[in-house]
Amino acid sequence: MGLLIVAPVPAVAEWCAEPIETGVPGFVLRPPVLGRAAVPVVTDSEEASLRPVLGVLPVVLGLDDDRAKLYWILVYNSLNEPARRSLEAMMGYEYQSDFAKKYVAEGRQQGEAELLLRLLEQKFGLLDPKTRSRVRRADAERLLDWGGRVLAAERLEDVFEN
Repeated sequence: MGLLIVAPVPAVAEWCAEPIETGVPGFVLRPPVLGRAAVPVVTDSEEASLRPVLGVLPVVLGLDDDRAKLYWILVYNSLNEPARRSLEAMMGYEYQSDFAKKYVAEGRQQGEAELLLRLLEQKFGLLDPKTRSRVRRADAERLLDWGGRVLAAERLEDVFEN
């Protein structure tokens, strides 16, 4: 994992390029800084389609935050799956839009509910529709609470007791 600082404002880029004393003897951090002047301008449409980030980066560096986020989302969505995973790993990507955050959270909750249902069925046998519905409607915190009780529970009811 590396560090790259993207700084479109020249004064900020200069400041970011200064060595950082870490407190560890002999170790001074000198992160690479990509300033506006260092960003290659891609004028060939074929190269831009192969490397969309380079095609959009010069534009994004000159935009306000909201518009820059929009362009990054467009670039991200244009990448193939391996490139997207690589970018996420490099940047520690987190979804920016409320829309994406909402559906990612719902997906996680559904996955947690399905896992809990499997654990409950493995331990206690087939579940009635009411129990299945209860688990699927529970919020993430409650699912984690119930999940923590599964191994110690002797009866299904023990999982759901407060």
